[in-house]
Amino acid sequence: MKSAYDIIIRPIITEQSMEAVESKKYVFEVARSANKVEIRKAVEQIFGVKVMSVNTLNVQGKNKRMGVHVGKTAAMKKAVVRLTADSKPIELFEGMV
Repeated sequence: MKSAYDIIIRPIITEQSMEAVESKKYVFEVARSANKVEIRKAVEQIFGVKVMSVNTLNVQGKNKRMGVHVGKTAAMKKAVVRLTADSKPIELFEGMV
């Protein structure tokens, strides 16, 4: 069985994700094999908040070149987690907005 820390890999900090924090939406990189139920339980366990909904998307790797060498960036799975109105905000994102 996977632990909560195996499911949630890292937060994604971008301009777009920081604007969504105001509406209680947080973006995380998650394990590719994780489903929405596992992601919901992991966020609730790690941060002690109440999750309203989870949206996931698979991000494919981009082709990159360095001179004649061709490679590919890693593919990942993102989860947009929306908290309930009465839930406290996640402290990890507090000072970044």
